[in-house]
Amino acid sequence: MSIDEDAYRQVMGRYPTGVTLVTGMDGEAPQAVVIGSFTSVSVDPPLVGFFTGHQARSWNRMRPSGAFCVNVFADDQADLCGRFFMKDTDPWEGVEWELTATGSPRLLACVASIDCKIHEVIEAGDHLLVLGHVEEVALGREASPMVFLGGSYGKFNQ
Repeated sequence: MSIDEDAYRQVMGRYPTGVTLVTGMDGEAPQAVVIGSFTSVSVDPPLVGFFTGHQARSWNRMRPSGAFCVNVFADDQADLCGRFFMKDTDPWEGVEWELTATGSPRLLACVASIDCKIHEVIEAGDHLLVLGHVEEVALGREASPMVFLGGSYGKFNQ
């Protein structure tokens, strides 16, 4: 049985997600990919996961390092998030970051970060499911996390 791809995308667009920046290193060069599919997987052992496309260049550049850091964007960081989609500029210019224990970039202005070693990468249709073993967590500044719904960034109001 086949489903209508457009309808599928519209339905999925009605489900809100958080917005994260998964970072890693390619030698000395920081790499990053914006991810909306990040999730906690397990507490014991501490595992997290996210999905990325097979052809995601930044992921394919950082994967050989064996590590990544998930940076949780704040609701006022849509401009910063957008910079990582641009091809003609350096998205890292002016961004304050430091290397984590595993050697991945941690953005200092984010809400939280989760430093991981790659646990497993699983083929999942036209994507990869990346599982990470959490090595370290850090709280960032006090702010509400960014959410993505229906093609737009926003904030969570309680």
